[in-house]
Formats: sequence, C-alpha cells, structure tokens
Amino acid sequence: MTGARFRGIQQTEAVTPGVMRLGEEHIATGPFVVEGDQLAEIPVKAAKAEAYVLARSDGLRDVRAAAPTSYDDRDGIARSFPQALPQGEELRVIQWAVAAARKTGGVLLGDGHRPMVPDPSASVNLGLYSAHPLAPGDVLPMLRAFIATAEIGADESAADGSPHYRLVGPTAYDGSIVVDVERVDRVPRALGALDWRAYGPFAYRLSWVPADPYELELEQPSGLHVIARARMRSSIARLAVTLQSRIAGVVVDDGGFVATVEELEARNDPQGSSGSGRVWV
Repeated sequence: MTGARFRGIQQTEAVTPGVMRLGEEHIATGPFVVEGDQLAEIPVKAAKAEAYVLARSDGLRDVRAAAPTSYDDRDGIARSFPQALPQGEELRVIQWAVAAARKTGGVLLGDGHRPMVPDPSASVNLGLYSAHPLAPGDVLPMLRAFIATAEIGADESAADGSPHYRLVGPTAYDGSIVVDVERVDRVPRALGALDWRAYGPFAYRLSWVPADPYELELEQPSGLHVIARARMRSSIARLAVTLQSRIAGVVVDDGGFVATVEELEARNDPQGSSGSGRVWV
C-alpha cells in the first residue's frame, strides 16, 4: 500500500506456514491463523489463535496401542484417545506438544476434535543449571527463608567438591519442597541453543512433593491440592530466582523449556496471563 491515503498504516506481513521436524517420523506444520467461527468449539480465551498440525511426515497413520484402562493421567491423553493410546514416537510428540501448550496457554485437539487443555499453573518444578557448585550449607539458608524447618536430607558429596545432596523443607499442610543438587553428564536440550558459558554441569532441581503425591497424576486434582500447589509454585519460583541471583545459570521448567526471570516472577501473580492462545492438532 503506497500513497498519501495509506501513510501511517501499520502493515502486517503475512506469516508463511513452515514445517518443523519432530523426531524421525513426525512433523509440525504451521502456524495457521484460526479466528471467528473456527474458534467456537476450541476452549481458547482469545479472539484469534495460531494453529499447528502435528502428523506423520509420510502421511500414514501411526500404529497405536490398546485402549486405556484408566483416564486419570495429568495431561488428559488417555481421555483424548479413548479407542487406542498413542505409543512410541507419536506419544513422545504428543507429550512434547502438551508441554508446549502448557507453556503458551494453548490447547491440543486429539485426532482433531478431543481437547486437551493443560493448566499452566500445574507447572511447578524447576531446575537451575549453573557452572558454580554450592555446598549444602550455602543453599540451606535460602530454602529456610521459605520453610524454616528445612534440613539436609542426604549428603553424598564427593571429596573433590562435586556436590550430591538433598535438602528437604516440610510443611504442615502443603507438602514439602525438595532440592536435589548434583553434577550431571547431560543437560536439557533447550540449553543446546544457548552459549555453553551461560550454564554449567551443576543441576539444582527444585521440586514439590504434595501431601498426596497421587494427585500429581490427576487432570482434575482436589481443591486443597490446587491451593497448596499455588503456594508452593510461588515459593519454588522465588527460590529459583534467589539461587540464580547468587550463582547465575539458566532455569528450565518441568516441560523442558527455558524459564525467564519474568516468567518466574509471574508465578507470584495468580491473575497473570497464562499464555498466548495456540492450538495444536
């Protein structure tokens, strides 16, 4: 658009769908814009969404396992595939897509019509990967700032200074925060896109063990579990920020994605935005 009548108009470039390979047999194609009546039956809180289609690269159908015997999995995969469960690479692709949808506040449609709506607030655990090892006595005061009764649960640190220990912070009603620290041989794949100097081989895993761990596997846990989860999600996020400010490094969420400081601070705001509204098919 040119000429005086079009001056000042912000022109948006059309997004050309692309193809991303997922494993050896599957691809993701997109994004495609979905809006209007197309969004009517999709539980996305947005006027417009971006859709990605997940499928086999050869156009064939995946061979699936038997029908599920239980539907109480955290992500609703069994509920969305009641006739036959995905297996092998297809299952791994779906699990990755669930993690991506949880990260972005998106929705998956199993076989194109059964919705999986992973709750972003269900992502609680975090891992910090840093080049700096800390002794238990250095991390324990940070945990005690949130749970005064925290103690060293186990310490098998090596004589050369490589850490290998566990800290446990129990509460009366909300379960426990567990901090596992060790040197690792592998780091999450998301770190591969970063400069190696941004992280290190020392993993600080911050996790929540609720009063009833079985509820972690439920798509719809009890109200008491959700209340405790919100409190512990906030505490773990603040603990990760405190730890990162001390030893730098990169934080990764339980879906395998890098978590920025802004994302961690947003975990303290229950009214904050949960994502951008993407749809995976």
